[in-house]
Amino acid sequence: MPASNAPVEKAILNRLRWRCRRGLLENDLFLERFFERYADVISMRQALALEALMELNDHELLDLHLGRKQLSQVQSHLDREDVREVLSMLKEKP
Repeated sequence: MPASNAPVEKAILNRLRWRCRRGLLENDLFLERFFERYADVISMRQALALEALMELNDHELLDLHLGRKQLSQVQSHLDREDVREVLSMLKEKP
């Protein structure tokens, strides 16, 4: 999948939604809110960044979301602009 600012295709978005299902309810809730807001506008670059975040375990993901840890503390290879952008989008309040 090439990383671009082009919108994500519906099939890729559906696979990403499935990949984002988590074991902790808190993670599921903020990920569902993310998809409610951004499903129609998420770019391929952002989708790939979200996919990278899904490599984290549930507790690491929740720590990032709640601001208890920074990307560099969890997985240094994820501390990059695209992942920080998606993490910021995940943290946006309703």
